[in-house]
Amino acid sequence: MKHRALVFVGIALLLALPVAWCDSLTEQKQELLEEIALDFKTLGESTGAGPLDPAVAAAMRRARRELFIPKGQREHAYDNRPLPIGHGQTISQPLIVALMSQVLEIEPGARVFELGTGSGYQAAVLAELGAEVFSMEIVPELGERAAGVLAGQGYQEVHTRVGDGYEGWPEKAPFDAIIVTAAGSHIPPPLVRQLKPGGRMVIPVGGRFMVQQLVLVTKDAEGEVSTRSILPVRFVPITGGH
Repeated sequence: MKHRALVFVGIALLLALPVAWCDSLTEQKQELLEEIALDFKTLGESTGAGPLDPAVAAAMRRARRELFIPKGQREHAYDNRPLPIGHGQTISQPLIVALMSQVLEIEPGARVFELGTGSGYQAAVLAELGAEVFSMEIVPELGERAAGVLAGQGYQEVHTRVGDGYEGWPEKAPFDAIIVTAAGSHIPPPLVRQLKPGGRMVIPVGGRFMVQQLVLVTKDAEGEVSTRSILPVRFVPITGGH
């Protein structure tokens, strides 16, 4: 009986560990969202983003960042910083994910193109905001891994493809919003063409060893394009033939 009791205690401890770990992640996530909300209060005026949108906060609360990063990094999933995901790429800092998502002003049912699937986390946040996302990743291993995680989490509204996203996804255009998660030396003209009148694009612009600017691109109802710098950022560069 004593041995059987020890076995039951051991099983109970094993079952309790994941629950405790999940509770810890929930607390960390809440602390992160509170930190981001404070950052928005500081950055809101200079970026034009305003306070953190409750819809963006809710989307980030639902998206499970820990599942989009390598297992060895998961204890840091809700640190407010980028993390390596392999192949010289990173998962973006949560503050930047929130900011880029918010300035796009996503409405439920919006069609969004994403250049640079990376881990898949940004696409998940956009899907949680109600968008249908078309995401392209040039690194096959990353694209395939992200597609698997997104499918496993039930994100049927996220469509992924491996390829060079510089040319966009013409057969699915036009898009209500476009998000670029790697820095380019310029704004890709094909993406501007694929943006709907009234649409918005957010993209980091600048070289690897230069100050990059997160730029908001808007296209008005007549098709006129304007740009506005939001804040300095640091992203990995766009790769591919352009």
